[in-house]
Amino acid sequence: MAAERIAIFDTTLRDGEQSPGCSMNREEKLQMARQLEALGVDVIEAGFPVASDDDFAGVQAVARTCRKPVIAALCRAMPKDITRAWEALKEAARPRIHTFLATSDLHLTHKLQKTRAEGLAMVREGVRLARSLTEDVEFSAEDATRSDWAYLVEVFGIAIEEGAGVLNVPDTVGYTVPEEYARLIQYLKEKVPGIDKVTLSVHCHNDLGLAVANSLAAVGAGARQVECTINGIGERAGNAALEEVVMALSVRRDALPFETGIRKELIFRTSQALANITGIEVQPNKAIVGRNAFAHESGIHQHGMLSHRSTYEIMTPESVGVRRSHLVLGKHSGRHALGKRFEELGWELNKADLDKAYKLFTKLSEQKKEIFDEDLITIVRDGLTVIPEIFKLRSLQATAGTAMFATALVTLATEDGEHSETAMGDGPVNAVFGAIDKLTGLKGKLMEYRLHSITGGADAVGEVFVQVDFEGAITNGKGASTDVVEASARAYLNASNKLCFARRSTPALAAEGN
Repeated sequence: MAAERIAIFDTTLRDGEQSPGCSMNREEKLQMARQLEALGVDVIEAGFPVASDDDFAGVQAVARTCRKPVIAALCRAMPKDITRAWEALKEAARPRIHTFLATSDLHLTHKLQKTRAEGLAMVREGVRLARSLTEDVEFSAEDATRSDWAYLVEVFGIAIEEGAGVLNVPDTVGYTVPEEYARLIQYLKEKVPGIDKVTLSVHCHNDLGLAVANSLAAVGAGARQVECTINGIGERAGNAALEEVVMALSVRRDALPFETGIRKELIFRTSQALANITGIEVQPNKAIVGRNAFAHESGIHQHGMLSHRSTYEIMTPESVGVRRSHLVLGKHSGRHALGKRFEELGWELNKADLDKAYKLFTKLSEQKKEIFDEDLITIVRDGLTVIPEIFKLRSLQATAGTAMFATALVTLATEDGEHSETAMGDGPVNAVFGAIDKLTGLKGKLMEYRLHSITGGADAVGEVFVQVDFEGAITNGKGASTDVVEASARAYLNASNKLCFARRSTPALAAEGN
């Protein structure tokens, strides 16, 4: 007998993007959406169209591009939200309007200033309008786990009457515990008229560290859709992590006899893609995709692993796309070998991208004795950027010392040739940033700076993440090099290019820059 299928609803581009530091522009959303489609998610929640013109454009771009999964857009149970969502979604092959209303007395009273009766009326009108626009409608009862259970029965009953095909029971503030959440799901399945004809969904936050446990408990109680994010990103402490939910269902089929459509071998690649876009690195001890998830240092553990891998590993690293081997290529390797290795790591590069990657690879192999998988991932993540390089780094020189101000000379290439500028600062990185600002005509204020080593050894590649405030426009940038100052320059220039590209592409942003 085939296992029941659990639908995976990915909200990385909506709830995940709302977490600090994780905002994405339209091109980045599209890049991530393509990766989610390749991963095999059932639903991509692409954004909240009424929130901003940029969010609308992002949802619209994903709806036009990704044809396999359902594309959902979030909207409050209000006519202007719902119609705006539909405008963004209407070109999707499989559109879904996802409308919601808070149902706890706390939210109704203090946030919405509505009575329970007024809430029921809003649900009826909102779902009815959404259903008039598309057949696929999902309704969420925000803060469901702190709502009166009898009132939830009324709310969901109305949503079903008006045509909602998916009912979501969110643990919006991560308040519930597994046993309680399972009882709530069971209660709703018993009490809500017609609930057997719809899909029951769950959306859990991680405020108490229970998002995945609560999601799995709900699946065991009858939920058949799980809403989650890559790397567990999301507001506050984040959402249920997609990779953890999927692998728990895979590894523990004996306890949870369900399956998903996720291509598990692409999990690590997808995690890395998100880290690249947002600049938020995965914590080393993160389950499934963390750097230490398959590392063993203890002597007892190492002895067990040498005897039999399953003594200390309940899944293989290969099953989620993590490879055992690290050293793979050297400076004498050719394009074919490099292309084959990229394929093994999950990236199928076209000829133009492979040529570009090979040039970056040969340059790096001259600087490093050993080339690691992590180096190759960095080439793809930072070298093959989708943002046009309006300003390209040609050269830089920086000097610093304890008895002198730091100075920098930076040369950038633009459409009309090469230009150089000098600047002084309280350190070589600060001086380089000042010179770049002179050349780009932008005025940036560094909000955040992070540096980490991607690979080991004295010749390790350093990766820099920056968040820059360009007079109100917050932009992220990343860069990598074996030289820390160069990596910093590339990260800052990446942020500058992103802003310039956004202004050229979006008239409203261009006007703000004048």
